Amino acid sequence: MIIEQLSVFIENKSGRLYEVMQILGDASINVSALSIADTSDYGIVRLIVSDPKEALKLLKEQDFSVQSTPVICCKVPNTPGGLKRMLAYLTDDNISIEYMYAFSIGDDASIVLRTEDCNKTIECLSRHKMELMKASDIYQV
Repeated sequence: MIIEQLSVFIENKSGRLYEVMQILGDASINVSALSIADTSDYGIVRLIVSDPKEALKLLKEQDFSVQSTPVICCKVPNTPGGLKRMLAYLTDDNISIEYMYAFSIGDDASIVLRTEDCNKTIECLSRHKMELMKASDIYQV
């Protein structure tokens, strides 16, 4: 249930994101989820891709600063308040969220979470019968 996410540090200038996508696309690596956080000087591109080990290798070979980070993905109803229930469970178990991003498809929203302890988060959400996605599922989204 732990998913390998890549975090790529790129300069905040035109064409850098394109370079990352070109490397991945040329290697037939699909991007299932993406989030960008930026400052005035650089951005952090967080990616879930179809082949994280190969993507990590290729990006490093092209001198990108990239690291692998464990995250989890939880499905919640794509309705008002759907996220609230999941957050209540995490709050009750004192689980802190470092960051999260989401995407929705139809009736479900998929929430990608980075917490202080992925295993504790999985245990909490599983105990409350929340649906967690396997890496093999999200890599193919």
